[in-house]
Amino acid sequence: MATLLYRLGRFSFRRRGRVAAVWLLLLVVLGLAAAAFHGPTGDKFAMPGTESQRALDALAKEFPQASGATGAIVVAAPQGRKLDPAAVAPVVKEAAGVPGVVAALDPFKTGAVSADGRYALVQVQFDRKAQDVTEAQRAAYLKAGSSAKGLRVEHGGEILNGAPEVGGSEGIGVVIAAVVLIVTFGSLVAAGMTLLNALIGVGAGMGGLFALSGVVELTSVTPVLALMLGLAVGIDYSLFITSRYRQFLAEGVTPEEAAGRAVGTAGSAVVFAGATVVIALAGLSVVGIPFLSVMGLAAAGTVAVAVLVALTLLPAFLSYAGARVLPRKQRTGENADAGGRGFGYTWGRVVTRLRVPILVAGVLALGALTLPAQNLRLALPDAGTAAPGTPAREAYDLTSEGFGEGFNARLIAVVSAADPAATTAAAGEAAKLIQQTPGVLAVAPPQPNAAGTTALLTIIPKAGPTAAATEDAVHAIRAKVAAIGGAEIAVTGATAVGIDVSDKLADAMPVYLLLVVGLSVLLLMLVFRSILVPVKAALGFLLTVGSTFGITVAIFQEGHLAGLLGVDVPGPLVSFLPILLIGILFGLAMDYEVFLVSRMREDYVHGDTPRQATINGMGHNARVVTAAALIMTAVFGGFVFMHDPIIKSMGFALAVGVLVDAFVVRMTLVPAVMSMLGRAAWWLPRALDRALPDLDVEGERLRHHLTTGAAPREHAEVS
Repeated sequence: MATLLYRLGRFSFRRRGRVAAVWLLLLVVLGLAAAAFHGPTGDKFAMPGTESQRALDALAKEFPQASGATGAIVVAAPQGRKLDPAAVAPVVKEAAGVPGVVAALDPFKTGAVSADGRYALVQVQFDRKAQDVTEAQRAAYLKAGSSAKGLRVEHGGEILNGAPEVGGSEGIGVVIAAVVLIVTFGSLVAAGMTLLNALIGVGAGMGGLFALSGVVELTSVTPVLALMLGLAVGIDYSLFITSRYRQFLAEGVTPEEAAGRAVGTAGSAVVFAGATVVIALAGLSVVGIPFLSVMGLAAAGTVAVAVLVALTLLPAFLSYAGARVLPRKQRTGENADAGGRGFGYTWGRVVTRLRVPILVAGVLALGALTLPAQNLRLALPDAGTAAPGTPAREAYDLTSEGFGEGFNARLIAVVSAADPAATTAAAGEAAKLIQQTPGVLAVAPPQPNAAGTTALLTIIPKAGPTAAATEDAVHAIRAKVAAIGGAEIAVTGATAVGIDVSDKLADAMPVYLLLVVGLSVLLLMLVFRSILVPVKAALGFLLTVGSTFGITVAIFQEGHLAGLLGVDVPGPLVSFLPILLIGILFGLAMDYEVFLVSRMREDYVHGDTPRQATINGMGHNARVVTAAALIMTAVFGGFVFMHDPIIKSMGFALAVGVLVDAFVVRMTLVPAVMSMLGRAAWWLPRALDRALPDLDVEGERLRHHLTTGAAPREHAEVS
């Protein structure tokens, strides 16, 4: 692989104009395709096979007028006063006149008025799903009730679910990344070129994603996740190759040869690292959850584009930059790290000398940080976690104030039977049983469809949508109505869908974690031709994941230091965050593992003692890995400033995970363990050594080929 990439690097360097033109043309074409075929995003977290999804499918068929998106307009009179039908009538009339609305229910006819008469709920039914409602319809909905004088009118409901906005706050991460690159390289040319290369890759990846959004249904989080990952890995991969190119230039290699060798060596590690991220993200498809599969594949596609750009466009940019990627003093032959005086060498010596206390302290500290993870709760976000001041959040709070949080967690029991009589009997029996269920506040009378074969029971829980009591109530309701014969009864609604999604994801998480850990062992065994190194890497990954979960739970769920991050309402983590976090952190953790440990193996194979090889690996790569981790943390951390709770928690968890993995696990615990293992770290049974293919990630055969001019030989056996 290294030899092939070496040739690719030299080709791109020589044909810089053509390569750059192809990428720029592709960027324009994808941008135009995105503009022409861009489709809407939504928050449809469908879960085939679950009870809530089956009920929604039945509604669409048997009760189509009740299967569209819903809205809820909350009306409140001033303190000490009561509402009257005449005052609320204009709100109902204007809501009914919104394009796409099939019904707006008068709260005085449905009984949706608070006990003190101050609050009322106008239920609004649309004729289509939330993701199909246009912005013009949403705008008209938000204006409904504007003529009501002296009343407070707030608009909520699933109709307001929309895509999170990516604004200027996310650019903070890019600015910090630019500063880190300038400090690391000491050259504006190198920093600017690296950043531009990554941005072109992100632009191409996002263009392709939005071009496909017209035919593939995307959740609103999917493009933001792809942008987040594309930026982070794009900058990091370009950084690794540029750093190796600068190293070869400083050693006196010609620019074209340096580009070829940089792509052949560092590029091999980039291919492997990118492949692990892609495989881990694409592996989300095995969970069997459509929206999660799309999220994983979209992000994986963006990462794959970032790898291709780093391997092809970057050498072309290096051809234009030449020796200007080096700072002035390096162009004169000076070397800041000559003789092993850099920080990486110093830190490597300290860690290998104090390996036992450092290892014990590190494991105990990460173990302690993992403890809050045992209280992990999962849920889909609701309006109660929306940014303060938004219409959805204002409506949620006003509803809770007037009626209680349970009115924001409405459930629907769908009762279906072969004939109207059986439906009526089953619906009546179900209503009685549900009313007696702990955690249920009220059950509305059955609403039959025109044929009388399907009836809806609206259920109001006592607690909010993400409360543990509401989850218990849903499971209890399902257990009770399962005994009713002669009809099929299923519980659905946004709250029930969220509970089903969370339950299925929680069940899938251990299986996916086992898959990822097993994959890491196998892949690293291929790269490092060792048994203990992959096992050590997998255990380190588990420490990273556990501590990241623990810190995220402590802040976002339990509320510790939540105010510092703008988390005003702590609650359960978004249900797909843990499994996404496992997939993404796995790939990123393998990045740092490969870049650090591959140099350790390289020096060991060439005759250094295990301890010195460990120190050399840290000395040569600590600076680059530090810069890469800081850049990735800055990019992810920039998304913490978004108001959307999903993106905020995702950005925070990824930023913390990268910090923990890079600085605690890979740059501290890994060298400590490697120095303890000594020669045993590189042991591999002879039979397994012969059976495993040699990926040549370190470029050993390439170096042999360049030194001797002979054909690349097979890998040397490590005893």
